[in-house]
Amino acid sequence: MSNIIHVSHLTKDYKKGKGVFDLSFSVGKGEAFGFLGPNGAGKTTTIRQLMGFIRPTSGTVSINGMDCFLQAATIQKDVGYLPGELPLPEDLTGEQFISFIAKLKGISDIFYAHQLMQRFQLDGKQKMRKMSKGTRQKVGIVAAFMGQPQIFILDEPTSGLDPLMQNEFIQLVLEQKAKGCTIFLSSHIFEEVERTCDRVAILRKGKIASIQPIDTLRHQQSREFHFSFSSQEGATVFYQKMGGTLQEKTVILLSGKEQLPSILQMASSLDICDLSTKSQSLEDTFLAFYGEEQK
Repeated sequence: MSNIIHVSHLTKDYKKGKGVFDLSFSVGKGEAFGFLGPNGAGKTTTIRQLMGFIRPTSGTVSINGMDCFLQAATIQKDVGYLPGELPLPEDLTGEQFISFIAKLKGISDIFYAHQLMQRFQLDGKQKMRKMSKGTRQKVGIVAAFMGQPQIFILDEPTSGLDPLMQNEFIQLVLEQKAKGCTIFLSSHIFEEVERTCDRVAILRKGKIASIQPIDTLRHQQSREFHFSFSSQEGATVFYQKMGGTLQEKTVILLSGKEQLPSILQMASSLDICDLSTKSQSLEDTFLAFYGEEQK
């Protein structure tokens, strides 16, 4: 897989611990790469350097082999970019703004833009100043996707959207992936990342704490088993033999999949009346990197 986005030892130091430090990663052609981290972790700082808006203190950032700062104008024409904060002109309508962006990017046919507006139920005749946060976000999505580029850089793309439109956006991203597009997606919505991304980088205090394939994270997820018994005696016996946490007639176990046969065999020999499971989510994995710090 050839690399479309390449970041090597990237540092942007704003002093007093602010910025990003020694980031290195690559995003391959046709890959969807998730970028996770809380506010202030450095996600937007990284994206602004990818778009060539700010120059690195040190290190290199390139897209399609071009320097993101020195060749920013060329790169920006070929990238579908959705910023975290949309600087939309208040006196323009949605349609006027979309037409303006189309001219900047040299897009002569905006038929696909109108399809996207219909898909996301966007009233393009409304003035920007009268739009809600979610409606403004829809304008940004249309502007980013209407040129059907091969590369997308998306910063909190579903901010302000209702669940129905969030799901519609996920479907749109999956369609672009199926076409072989390369996607760099920063998000706080874990379902969005789980459903769309191939790999995930977790950012902590301006540094990469981990980069993992989504499939690897799923495989590493622990599973929580809730065994409910008809009697307290059955629950106590199971607890004494298998461990876990005893809550009245229910025993809670944290276990990997490989232990499931022996767990079920033990439970079946007692008066079990119910069993439920819960897998650790990507959100749980993310919070594990911050839990100790928050405490």
